[in-house]
Amino acid sequence: MAPATMAPKEPKHLDLHGNEFELPTFTMKEIHDAIPPHCFKPSVLRSMAYVVRDYFYLSTLIYLAVTYIPLLPNVYLRFAAWVAYTTVQGFVFTGIWILAHECGHGGFSKHKKLNYTMGLIMHSFLLVPFHSWRISHSQHHKATGNIDKDTAFVPHTRESWVKTNCGQNAKTNMIEFAELAEDSPIVALWHDIVHQLFGWPGYLLCNLTGQKYQGQKGLKIMHFYFGEDSVFFKKSELPLIMLSDLGVAIMIAGLVVAGQIFGSWNVIVLWGVPWLWVNNWIVAITFLQHTDASMPHYDNKTWTFARGATATIDRDLGFIDTHLFHDIIGTHVCHHLVSTIPFYHAGEASIHIKKVMGQHYKADTKTGFWTAFWRNQRACKFVEETAGAEGSGVYMYRNLFNRAGETQPQKLAVEGRKDEIKEGKSSMAAAMASSRNLDARRRLSQSAQLRANLPLLADG
Repeated sequence: MAPATMAPKEPKHLDLHGNEFELPTFTMKEIHDAIPPHCFKPSVLRSMAYVVRDYFYLSTLIYLAVTYIPLLPNVYLRFAAWVAYTTVQGFVFTGIWILAHECGHGGFSKHKKLNYTMGLIMHSFLLVPFHSWRISHSQHHKATGNIDKDTAFVPHTRESWVKTNCGQNAKTNMIEFAELAEDSPIVALWHDIVHQLFGWPGYLLCNLTGQKYQGQKGLKIMHFYFGEDSVFFKKSELPLIMLSDLGVAIMIAGLVVAGQIFGSWNVIVLWGVPWLWVNNWIVAITFLQHTDASMPHYDNKTWTFARGATATIDRDLGFIDTHLFHDIIGTHVCHHLVSTIPFYHAGEASIHIKKVMGQHYKADTKTGFWTAFWRNQRACKFVEETAGAEGSGVYMYRNLFNRAGETQPQKLAVEGRKDEIKEGKSSMAAAMASSRNLDARRRLSQSAQLRANLPLLADG
């Protein structure tokens, strides 16, 4: 009797911390059926009440600031008061941005004209081209977690990360790149500050963190561009792009006039600094919604809508999120599964979808928001398939730290490949010399190799 044939083992997918990841198997019908019907119904009165509330907060803060801060007895108290004002006003501005986000998804009301009108007004106030953002953001929701089609925070592959940071001639299997992942904290902090303040305008102007669109550059990848060769928009959508640009232009003109009447410094402090806080919060929130050591990404052949929609994670920011940010941080998984659910029903809907999702529902409410941001910025550098699961189309975050307890990337330089290491060293050094001191690089590289028990690169 012939022995029974063993079924081939399913490949294991390991996240950055070595935990096994299993592909979701639930269906979108199961998700929809689990949510109470009233959660899908927005209320115009309730939605408009939140708009009135947020603009009341905004107006009250401005009144208190201009009336009472100048009366404080010394410069240090006035400075502290202005810092407090701009910080809290930044929360309020961000809440207004999020209400416009609701309009873009149809969660504000069932009336498209009302959604478009309110979204245009609120986003224009924050210099966001509403319809341009709405259309490209819709593409993000349709392809979340798809490394071939997603449009926001598309992760690097190891090859693209190395070549972006070290030049086109860099080889992706060189252990010397381990030290590049370990920037000093001060360098990482500076990078984060610049990214937080200008990452959002950079996305609108230059498509930062988006798809490469076959190397397209210039106007074609701008969210403000209404030419027929835009990578984002169809010809039929271009009038809406022009309308969005007009809204932004009117707001800029209003700021200029306000500066002439009330003084440029007052406009900068009352509006400009809170606007920078919006940039910070939108980038940080979106980054942490889609970046975590446990998060998968998929190629186009493995991706499904349900899998992509659950490649997100809920987090906690306490009162700031639940009251001022309209719970966008704590209910993001639900939002990606059914983006038309109003934010004030998303908490209830999340309770029900967790029962369907089981272990596939991801949340990290124990790690502080900014602690998670710092860790993930430094640890989640690129995605690749797990060793033994090549061709599966499932990609998990990796880095080149060679830390104990973390899943290591594939095919780093190992014993027996010294010739290849020596051959690649000179081109690699040339690619990296413009940004780092060569002697320091060798010392760091040797340290990384010793930790990994790998042969040291020859000094040449």
